[in-house]
Amino acid sequence: MEAVNETYTIKEVAEITGFKPHVIRYYEKEFNLNIPRTNSNRRYFTNKETAQFQYIKELQKKGLNNKQIKKILKSSKNPTNEIETLEFLEPIDDLENKDNILNTHMVSEIEETSKKDLEERNIPKDEIYDLLNDVITLIKELNYKSDIKKLVEKFDDFKEELSHYEKDILITENAKLKMKIKERSYEIAELKEKLKREQFKKRPFFTKLFSIK
Repeated sequence: MEAVNETYTIKEVAEITGFKPHVIRYYEKEFNLNIPRTNSNRRYFTNKETAQFQYIKELQKKGLNNKQIKKILKSSKNPTNEIETLEFLEPIDDLENKDNILNTHMVSEIEETSKKDLEERNIPKDEIYDLLNDVITLIKELNYKSDIKKLVEKFDDFKEELSHYEKDILITENAKLKMKIKERSYEIAELKEKLKREQFKKRPFFTKLFSIK
């Protein structure tokens, strides 16, 4: 019995993958994904497209950036082919010096283990996939810990600077407001004095003469 190829809306794919709809639209362009459309030009997704986004999510969890993911997706029509994914481990090493990512022994093993070697050794794909998972997880942990720490520190510094900036703005605005209130109080005082003089002018002569100032 043939499996029914279900179709999904972008909202449903967002719920399945955890990507927001605008992120899905962005990744469609970013990774050159062929998303089918209806006659009314609305996107719809089959199991194939949904699996692509789930695979992208998995690669991101392993620490790969968009450039690396793009190369992996471009390398094969079947992105879940673990053997071909090996060819793209080398760019990950370029993120930092290899000594800071993996020890020399592990790097040498990865470099010496080619696709041909793996096929000749008849290593099961499941084992290769587990190896890739372990290596990428280690790379992610060792390579990004310091960067993430620095990023958090920079973010905290930025928040502190922003807080000071907001306080400075508040102080400045308060000073401006006080100045305006002072100016208005002077204007009101002058207006009262002027009104008082006008009222005094309108009073009878004898009242003015005997008025107590």
